[in-house]
Amino acid sequence: MANLKSQLEIEKCPHCKVDKPSLHYVNQFITKNYSGENDRAWRVYCCSRCGGAVLAWSETDGGVVRGMYPSITEADRSIPNPARNYLTQALDSIHAPSGSVMLAASSVDAMLKAKGHKEGSLYSRINQAAKDHLITEDMAKWAHEVRLEANEPRHADEAMPLPSEEDARKCIDFVLALGQFLFVLPARVQRGLAEAEKKT
Repeated sequence: MANLKSQLEIEKCPHCKVDKPSLHYVNQFITKNYSGENDRAWRVYCCSRCGGAVLAWSETDGGVVRGMYPSITEADRSIPNPARNYLTQALDSIHAPSGSVMLAASSVDAMLKAKGHKEGSLYSRINQAAKDHLITEDMAKWAHEVRLEANEPRHADEAMPLPSEEDARKCIDFVLALGQFLFVLPARVQRGLAEAEKKT
């Protein structure tokens, strides 16, 4: 875990996703609650690559970082590979939106395959998943949006503009939500049931 020092040592910049970023200290301050307790030491850092600011806090100046804003979004370990690998790569390459969008669509495809929907194209798998009530109709519509967003750069359609970082974020938001729905929440339920059984 990182400490509040002159450099914030984290794996990736939460803005540009560069590995081992140079996040240098630019400011600091202390906060307390209404009764003058619960001290928090805050430091603001700036990424040398993208200029994005990161705010981190600890109970003491120089102490272990307890929170960071923006936080780093990661693919949950409950999502099976290769879907998790595709999602991780989509998150890491958001600064290259065309590639990020295609990786997000690949993650959707891999998630559906992991749930047994392996026949046909991604289009037909999405429709079949909705028919089988694996996903809702609205989720299917959203999945088709991601699929179409990925098709445009893949087919180099000159009439369509390239995806923006905002387009990539929207696609990734869906894939994160789909992963939660299909894998993360069921895994949490199973862990909760297992813990309840141990107590009884």
